[in-house]
Amino acid sequence: MSHARPRGRPTRRSNQRKRTRKDLLQAASRLMKEGRRPSFEEIADAAMVSRATAYRYFPSLDALLAEASLDVPLPEAEDLFPDDQPEDLLSRLERVDAAFNDVILENETQVRLMLVHALEQSVRAGDDKTALTRRNRRSPLIEAALAPARDQLRPADFDRLNKALAVVLGPEAMVVLKDVLLLDETEAREVTRWAIRALLEAARQGAASQE
Repeated sequence: MSHARPRGRPTRRSNQRKRTRKDLLQAASRLMKEGRRPSFEEIADAAMVSRATAYRYFPSLDALLAEASLDVPLPEAEDLFPDDQPEDLLSRLERVDAAFNDVILENETQVRLMLVHALEQSVRAGDDKTALTRRNRRSPLIEAALAPARDQLRPADFDRLNKALAVVLGPEAMVVLKDVLLLDETEAREVTRWAIRALLEAARQGAASQE
C-alpha cells in the first residue's frame, strides 16, 4: 500500500525552510533600520544560521536586501473586515485589491526586484518545488474576503475562486498590465476590478446552476 504524502500538503522540511527564510528577512530588516547596509555574514549571524545556509535562500546580498526592504506588513484580515462590516463580497475583495495595490505602488522597484529573484529561485529549484520559499500573502486575505460565501459555494468552487483571484491580485498582474499591455494606473485598476467582478459572477452562476 502506498503511503505517499498528499500533494500540496506542507512537510516539516518545507515549514522549516519558510521559518529560516523569514528569520533571514527579519534579521536583514532589523539591521537596515540601523541606517546601514549589513553584510551577508552579519545577517546570517543575526538570524543564527550559517552563511552557506543563507546563500541557499538568497543568491546574493542584493537579493536578500531587496526583499527585506519589501517585507512590509499588510493589513490583517481582522483590520480589513471588522465584525460590523457588510458581507458584500465585491466590496470585501476590492479592499484586498486596494491593500495590495497600495503596497505595490509604494514599493514598486523592490517588488520588481523581488519578482526577479523569485524567478531565479524557481529556475534553480527545477522540479523540487519544496525548495521554493516565497511567502503567500494573498491567499489568506482572499479567503477572509470570501468567508461569507463559504456556505454558498461548493468547497471545490470556493477553492477554485480563491486561486483564480490570486492570479489577478498581486505583483505579477501589475507587470502584465503595465509592461505587457502598457496600461496606465487608472486603466490597470479598472481592468483588475472588472476581472474581480467577472470571477465572482462566474462563481455565483456556477453555484446557481447546481441548485
